[in-house]
Amino acid sequence: MKQTVIILSVFASITIACGQSKQKQETMIQDSTVSNNQKIAEKSDTLINEKAKEALAFCKAKGYNTDFCILIDMKIHSGKYRMFVYDFNKQEIERKALCTHGCGKGDKKSTGAQPLFSNVEGSLLTSLGKYKIGGRSYSQWGINVHYKLYGLEASNSNAFKRIIVLHSHSPVPSVEIYPAHLPMGWSYGCPVTDDETMTCLDTKLKSAKKPVLLWIYY
Repeated sequence: MKQTVIILSVFASITIACGQSKQKQETMIQDSTVSNNQKIAEKSDTLINEKAKEALAFCKAKGYNTDFCILIDMKIHSGKYRMFVYDFNKQEIERKALCTHGCGKGDKKSTGAQPLFSNVEGSLLTSLGKYKIGGRSYSQWGINVHYKLYGLEASNSNAFKRIIVLHSHSPVPSVEIYPAHLPMGWSYGCPVTDDETMTCLDTKLKSAKKPVLLWIYY
């Protein structure tokens, strides 16, 4: 009987030790994941701030709006915020949102994880580069508002001819959906965001006295 008690006691001690070890491992994994995510977020914020400085210099040189701009980092996972409304005066991100990339067609199709880029008419792909946000007009999508986009670089010079515009699409979520990606087919090359963000942008763009810069980069 005494032997049985000792064996059970040892077994219980081993079980507790194993449980504590497993819990410790899980905690370490969680801490590591949080740490990695923080590093990624810090790296992303640093890049955005660098882009914002370059964007401000461009806006000052070209006579564009120097209150805010829109930055879109297509290297960020499509289920994470990658559209940033940047406040030049406060030197900070005012708003973050999801944003689609062009689906493409034929043998040049984007995936959720890997966007392809093109300036070719009919490619249905996103064009990288700086854009001037132009006139406000009706859209059949989202909040029924879109803004014309004029490509300012060789990489997006056909934007207006391609009818690349800034608009929203109601199914686009207003919160991150990572690790899921945004579905393909919601964009034929346009930067498309959620309705709530587009409503906010519409208010800001309507009151802007000078052209606003939108910059899509990778």
